[in-house]
Amino acid sequence: MTIRRALVTGGAGFIGSHVADALVAEGWAVTVLDDLSSGKREQVPSAATFVHADIRSPEAAACVRDGGFDLICHLAAQMDVRKSVADPGFDADVNIKGSLNLIEAMRATGRRTRFVFASTGGAVYGDLVTPPNLETFEKNPDSPYGIAKYAVELYLGYYARIHGLDYVALRFANVYGPRQDPHGEAGVVAIFCQRVKAGTPLTVFGDGGQTRDYVYVGDVAQAHLRAAALPPLPAGTVDVRAFNLGTQVETSVLELASALMRGTGRAVPVEHAPPRAGEQRRSVVSIEKARADLGWSPTMPLDEGLRRTFDWFNAR
Repeated sequence: MTIRRALVTGGAGFIGSHVADALVAEGWAVTVLDDLSSGKREQVPSAATFVHADIRSPEAAACVRDGGFDLICHLAAQMDVRKSVADPGFDADVNIKGSLNLIEAMRATGRRTRFVFASTGGAVYGDLVTPPNLETFEKNPDSPYGIAKYAVELYLGYYARIHGLDYVALRFANVYGPRQDPHGEAGVVAIFCQRVKAGTPLTVFGDGGQTRDYVYVGDVAQAHLRAAALPPLPAGTVDVRAFNLGTQVETSVLELASALMRGTGRAVPVEHAPPRAGEQRRSVVSIEKARADLGWSPTMPLDEGLRRTFDWFNAR
């Protein structure tokens, strides 16, 4: 039997480590590349090979060129929207130049490798369209992070049309679940879990009516397996190769806080702070294309996912 080889960049991080676990469970020979700036070495599957490198580095490019990979899942990124607003140059350096470093190295191999890119459905569309957002909707990101992710998709579209690169872009909604860092890029579910555990107030920015589409990390990991098995797609517009990953359910921040406290049986105060720059008002994605063409649907209900996430934090 031919051993399939996969590289997961950012595979020591929150989402990447779950993707690496899923690939190992499916029998892939997995290499994880991570600079450990936010990821944790202990989250890398024991069966995986670990390479400590920054995606912008010559070492990362050499890993791609020499690894003989059939699949590259690119999840390493600067993930903090607030940091992208404060330092857009750094965000572009990591998210655009780092991605191009890997893509160019992949092109140099001449090998037919499937490149699965972790894009964003939570930040790429902006507030000038009415959700649920379809893949074909106009893109007007409200943060440098969203701009950089879409820029990489445009580069990938160019490489597909001109150089025959085989890629799939997965546009994540708001991913949550075990292993999410409440101190790093800090998803709101992780922050709320940590604070409910500690019995400290929850901080809600603005009026709390801003909405998000919360998708469980295990479902996102399974979507990567689907993307790896997808037949080659035509080299058309970038939206042809893009798939939203979410639940198609809109949940406000205040509703999320109530659901978490209800599920854990623990009540803490909710305090309001001024709105944050670059934050969208509404964000929920349509997943009909993922259902039809990728054969993927989320399976984790929000209440159960929140309970599992809190239990993970509570056990730490």
